[in-house]
Order: sequence, then C-alpha cells, then structure tokens
Amino acid sequence: MISITIPAPDVTIMKQENPVLSHIYGFTDFHLITREKGGIFMFYNDKDELLFVGKARKLRPRIKKHFEDNVSVMKPHRDEVAKIEVCIIDDAVDREIYETYIVNKLRAKYNVEKVLYK
Repeated sequence: MISITIPAPDVTIMKQENPVLSHIYGFTDFHLITREKGGIFMFYNDKDELLFVGKARKLRPRIKKHFEDNVSVMKPHRDEVAKIEVCIIDDAVDREIYETYIVNKLRAKYNVEKVLYK
C-alpha cells in the first residue's frame, strides 16, 4: 500500500474584513505566494471546510485567475473563500498525485475532475 501524507502549507493567506488596501475578494496578501514556483493550493471557507484543490506550474497567477476568470469552477463561490493554503511542490507528477489524493481524501466541495468517491 502507498502511504501519502498531505504536506503542510508553506503559505496561508486569510480573507480580511473591510481591507484598506487594494484587494481581490478580500485577499490582500497575494504577494506572499510565489510567482515562479509550482505546487498545489487549497481554498477553504470560514468553517474550515475544503472547497477546492488545484495545482499549478506558477502558483500566484493561477490562484488569482480563479478570482478573475469567467470560466473558473469557483466563479459562483468566490465570496465563500476565506482562506487559501499553498504548498510548494516542484515535481509535476507529485503535484498531480497530491491534488487527486486531497480531492478524494478530504472531499473538496467544488472539485468536479478527479473525483473518485461518488
């Protein structure tokens, strides 16, 4: 049997109530997320329920796209996101494995691809 351990987040950013600075859906700390490295990201609501898991070769642009893009699966749920966790994972195969594992183990609410538990 293969044993997979979900990595601890390298960066966590939280939604702010009434942010003073420029923001995207209440998040002002996107600068803390690397622009050049790849990894996985997880969106949580204010009850700490996992909403969505994704992977990217370049994390910050991909995460921001979920808040700006018209075709994102998260479009109708953007206001629900209260926390974003990011794990830096350089290897593309590892990112794929972690994403699929987390989607199914933690039953991410809005992931529609790679769902094996239905």
